[in-house]
Amino acid sequence: MALNMEQPVIIIAMGVSGTGKSTLGSALAESLGLPFIDGDDLHPPANIAKMSSGQPLTDADREPWLALIRETGVEKVPVVMACSALKRHYRDILRGKDGSEIEKPRTYFVYIKGSREVLLDRMQKRQGHFFKVDMLDSQFEALESPEGEEGVVTVPLEESTEVQVAMAKEELLSMVVNN
Repeated sequence: MALNMEQPVIIIAMGVSGTGKSTLGSALAESLGLPFIDGDDLHPPANIAKMSSGQPLTDADREPWLALIRETGVEKVPVVMACSALKRHYRDILRGKDGSEIEKPRTYFVYIKGSREVLLDRMQKRQGHFFKVDMLDSQFEALESPEGEEGVVTVPLEESTEVQVAMAKEELLSMVVNN
């Protein structure tokens, strides 16, 4: 089912590394008939080099990247994207709360919630990704749960992608219709 709205939206699959943001985001986009953009593809080379060397990004590293994700989303709406969006401040940047946009597309988040143990197991099996396993703890330390924030849908990590998509779609469509 495609979204049919008067106002465009940005939907962001979010969570710590290893939760399957790209997988869920891509599947959700396909299910909704929308394009998908992975925020990891928008990282500048300096951020990738820093993470590849095992160093976590600072807010100063992240903020221009988050602004680029928002700008890209606004240009492509309606769109589904993937981004860790760990802190409320980051999500506010992604929501366009800096006041620079005259007309703001509504922004929704699909939070993939899971335990450190399950994620650690997943990450140890991943190959070819710049994120290092030992950075997982820093992500959990930085995570400010979005649960309870407006426009946030939570799906469990342990569910299959198909179940996550169905859950997210149902709640998102309800939110879009009621806004």
